[in-house]
Amino acid sequence: MEISGLISALVIGIVIGVLGRLAVPGRQHIGVLWTILVGIVAALLGSALAGALGVRDTNGVDWVEWLIQIALAALGVVALSRTKVARVRH
Repeated sequence: MEISGLISALVIGIVIGVLGRLAVPGRQHIGVLWTILVGIVAALLGSALAGALGVRDTNGVDWVEWLIQIALAALGVVALSRTKVARVRH
């Protein structure tokens, strides 16, 4: 993977992670780096899922792919936040 690909993955991960975090109501107990990591994983998994569903490449903006990625990021933020809170309580 070239440096431009890594930078693109980082930027997309930031955007998807932040949007996923904003989609979750309340306070999340994870940091910025975790948000970015969740966003990158959600972007990759969302692209794969959109490809499997046949909605990855469309004319114009791939809204369905974006929604899948954001939903996965929101789920990841919730899961990680709950894990962190559970660890702190013990």
